[in-house]
Amino acid sequence: MAATTGSTNSTSIVNREQHTFVNPTKVITEQSDIKTWLESEAYSLLLVFITSLNESVVNKKISDSVKVSEVTASKIIAALEGMSRWVDEIPPLKTPQRFGNKAFRDWISRLEQNAVSIHNDILPKEWHRANIELVPCFIASFGNSTRIDYGSGHELSFVAWLCCLNLLGIFSQEDHSALVLRVFVKYLELIRRLQRVYMLEPAGSHGVWGLDDHQFLPYYWGSAQLRDHRRIKPKSVLSDDILEAYGSEYMYLACIKYIKEVKKGPFHEHSPLLHDISGVPLWKKVNSGLLKMYIDEALKKVPVVQHFLFGSLLPYMPAQTPFVITTPADDTANTNPASNTSFTTTRATTKTTAASRGQNLSAAAMRLKAGMPRGGNSGL
Repeated sequence: MAATTGSTNSTSIVNREQHTFVNPTKVITEQSDIKTWLESEAYSLLLVFITSLNESVVNKKISDSVKVSEVTASKIIAALEGMSRWVDEIPPLKTPQRFGNKAFRDWISRLEQNAVSIHNDILPKEWHRANIELVPCFIASFGNSTRIDYGSGHELSFVAWLCCLNLLGIFSQEDHSALVLRVFVKYLELIRRLQRVYMLEPAGSHGVWGLDDHQFLPYYWGSAQLRDHRRIKPKSVLSDDILEAYGSEYMYLACIKYIKEVKKGPFHEHSPLLHDISGVPLWKKVNSGLLKMYIDEALKKVPVVQHFLFGSLLPYMPAQTPFVITTPADDTANTNPASNTSFTTTRATTKTTAASRGQNLSAAAMRLKAGMPRGGNSGL
């Protein structure tokens, strides 16, 4: 019988009395491991969770009233706010730093010292023994203290941590909107503060031809927030007035606003991919295209997923129900690869390497639309 705990109507798929938790380990080391990863139970559970969160925030502003459970409101958010206060107590070193500020290592050290107590406060007592799996995943969500960097792999760890809590029944389906609009937004605030204060280097960045130096999921979920907005269109991100007026309500706009604040020069030069996406006519197409791009440019890339931690909750074993991406009907009608929500650039000034990457994105999107197996040759 499934154990019930946490939020009202939340149900754990884990047998509380009999389940054996394990110390999570890294498994992915080379490109040949990606096929197994894409067919694994961990991958399937994560993608189902990520896409469920996406649907939970369609047409919702950050300030909208959403169901907030005790765990999400009082405990996880409070923990993230407390971790933000550590930044005040651990100021950056004033001596010249070549790559990142080494005070970040002290911040991570404090996180490591407090992670178990944070989890003991968040979790019901009967799930404290799950700390062996949850704590390493949580610590991995805030950057690497050796390299003093942060990237989409660390972001993935945080979402994997939330997914594990969800599998334990800590959250209900009704909590999903709050997980994005309250918890993830608070996490993003903390991460951006860490980036600014400790000058975290981007991990696994594509450079100018990447979507973002550090994040990906706020664009995916943020585009869902705007899916049927009557006034704000993808091209609206080019307007600073729109970003200023609505950035606090929509993650996608907040991300663009943040990039414009931290990067110098014209938007189309420092963020050409985001600039190209502004030319997509509908947010629905942006949203579906970003999911495909996330799979191809993050989840299929060894540098991003090589540090992913597999355990009993997210196992590196064949999926019982493999995740299959679905394509909206109006997308399938579009047979033009250049406009198939792959966000490839066609400008004559595109560098050869970037053009090759764009062709690969188009090919990947076309394979997904054709329903080819996920474990097939990615061509990337």
